[in-house]
Amino acid sequence: MSESADNPDAAVSNGSPRPPRGIGDKVFSGMATGAGVTILALLAGVAIFLLIEAWPALTASADEIPGGNGLISYIAPLAFGTCIAAVIAVVIAVPMAVAVALFISHLAPRRLADTLSYLVDLLAAIPSIIYGLWGIAVLGPASVPLTEWLEQHLGFLPFFAGPASTTGRTMLVAGVVLGIMILPIVSAVAREVFTQTPRGLQESALALGATRWEMLRMVVLPFGRSAVVAGSMLGLGRALGETMAVTIILSVSGGVTFDLISSSNPSTIAANIALDFPESSGLDVNVLIASGLVLFAITLAVNMIARAVISRTETS
Repeated sequence: MSESADNPDAAVSNGSPRPPRGIGDKVFSGMATGAGVTILALLAGVAIFLLIEAWPALTASADEIPGGNGLISYIAPLAFGTCIAAVIAVVIAVPMAVAVALFISHLAPRRLADTLSYLVDLLAAIPSIIYGLWGIAVLGPASVPLTEWLEQHLGFLPFFAGPASTTGRTMLVAGVVLGIMILPIVSAVAREVFTQTPRGLQESALALGATRWEMLRMVVLPFGRSAVVAGSMLGLGRALGETMAVTIILSVSGGVTFDLISSSNPSTIAANIALDFPESSGLDVNVLIASGLVLFAITLAVNMIARAVISRTETS
């Protein structure tokens, strides 16, 4: 029997024609290619729409923009509020999500782990407006004693300079609520990768005398590092675009401030669009769409940076 008969790859490398692909292969390949092209087309379509609709605001004079100080002065506080709320959410959510993922995947009894994972995932199914109502009615008032304590003992820091809000409608509360909202996203991504850590590596670490925590720290966490980064960026993207919860909670004053516990808070881009769009017309609509274009650019930049970080993490 010839070598090509024993090894089909050798036949292909020797110039023999490849076996014809079946209809199923062609259909699947076409569907996959079409899905990828469709996603790119939709992304380009959204960007083109935002750019066209925002162009009148981009070319308008400063006195035509709401506030009379130009488009940059209008959007900058909104972009600042968007970023600071999202950063607070990520700082709060990521450590909790990683801890929950480790507990479910490696520490909890199986029956408890299954129940807990279901409950954590269920957090993602709660509508954002419910989170907003809970934040303004429960978490906000409950946070007042804490914010007063922060003002008294840590008021020298710009984050807690005060005066503390008496209603709890602060950027800190909004960030905490956003953190709870993105926690199931980060936790789910991290948990799936933590459970795929090679069993041999874990048992080898334990056999060498490592404690359970040392094994998690030296084996599981490094193995799932890219997943933690990916989940964090997904959560950050969700927090950047959140609308209703922030709209309900924040008491907006419009300025740029790092004070997280006062009632003077910058709004976010998404919340500002939701509040002002129904009553806007003419150039005001174009200004809001221009702010949406900025939010689109911020979200796109975050995802591109995340992709670069994940690629570097995987190759390191």
